[in-house]
Amino acid sequence: MFLRLDSDRHPLKTYGDIAFRVYGPVAKHGVNILQSIQILFNVGLIVLGNAQGLSQVTKYKVCFAVLCLIWALVGMAIGQIRTLAKLSYFTNLAVWMNLLVMFITMGVVAHTAPYYDAAIVYNGVTAGPVVTTAGIPDGLPFESQVVGLMQAVYSYGGSMLFCEFMSEMRRPWDFWKSLVCAQALIMTIYLTFGVFVYAFQGQFSINPAGQGISPYIPQTIVNVIGMTATLIAGALYGNIGMKVIYQNLVKGALKGPDLTEKKGKLIWAAMVPVYWSLAFVIASAIPQFSNISGFVGAACILQFTYTFPPLLKLGFDIQAHAMLAEEEFNPTTGEVVRVDSGFKRWLRGARKQWWFKLWLLVYFLGALVTAVLGMYSSVKAIIAGFATSKAVGFSCTSPFI
Repeated sequence: MFLRLDSDRHPLKTYGDIAFRVYGPVAKHGVNILQSIQILFNVGLIVLGNAQGLSQVTKYKVCFAVLCLIWALVGMAIGQIRTLAKLSYFTNLAVWMNLLVMFITMGVVAHTAPYYDAAIVYNGVTAGPVVTTAGIPDGLPFESQVVGLMQAVYSYGGSMLFCEFMSEMRRPWDFWKSLVCAQALIMTIYLTFGVFVYAFQGQFSINPAGQGISPYIPQTIVNVIGMTATLIAGALYGNIGMKVIYQNLVKGALKGPDLTEKKGKLIWAAMVPVYWSLAFVIASAIPQFSNISGFVGAACILQFTYTFPPLLKLGFDIQAHAMLAEEEFNPTTGEVVRVDSGFKRWLRGARKQWWFKLWLLVYFLGALVTAVLGMYSSVKAIIAGFATSKAVGFSCTSPFI
């Protein structure tokens, strides 16, 4: 859809631009708002995850809310970088750092006991023999199963930033090569890592897995490397999230200056502290990494990966298949000549390859139902988490205690 809708005069910059071309301005604004919410929560989760890691490094001697504030302040500093090109080398490095974290974690969990103290707080399980299962564990409530599914969506869901990446690539057609490499890495390394850690830690596995290492020294090494890598990811997410807000709110609705102008740069510099302050509020107010990531996966990531793509493809195909050979577009005057319009036109478009369009509709409805179940289950898990955990909003208590 990007290659068929993008042009030099009317380039596609965001996911919302595709929604605009297919369904109009309301769809575009809805997608952009949801995208901004997702990226903001992603940045908040990065602040939360790094604060958890730093709390382990300091052996829980520093106030947890202060640790969240520290990472938010660091984010405000690196958030002043405006272009993705300046982040490219760092993001490449972050991939290798993540791989290093996984390899160290796999080596340690294979020869040491699980981190029982964290497992008691996170999973509600006491020390004992490791139990693994290929299916659903006995006694696991349905809501917990759905939250677990949303962890997979959060970890492996994509699509949301594809347009942003392609719009900044010199040859967008090369994007599919990057996508294949990324998916090959995910399917081989990431899935192997997850199965490996679960095989050795079972019910004691926590999220993020690297923070479930029991020996302090390797745990600290993994945390330091992981915090650096996720901070780079936070800079990337924050950069794109702020660009979406800037393009649609500052430049679009408020008719503000371009980001390359001096006034635009000043506005960007002022927006960065506000953005990371909101991320701090999310991280410190709800210190429940798995439950928040599950909610984000259900409310946002699942939509961009599973709900919106079939809906956009359905609308695009109906319009494309409704066109007739005698219809014309005059590029000089901008006039569009159509034979008909309305229900008759859409019915003609829907009839062509109707079986594929029917499958797209079923796919869309199934994803929508899954999203609703995921949000419901995640909210229940958050409520239950506040009822059982000592860590509350803006507290000095670490979620691991």
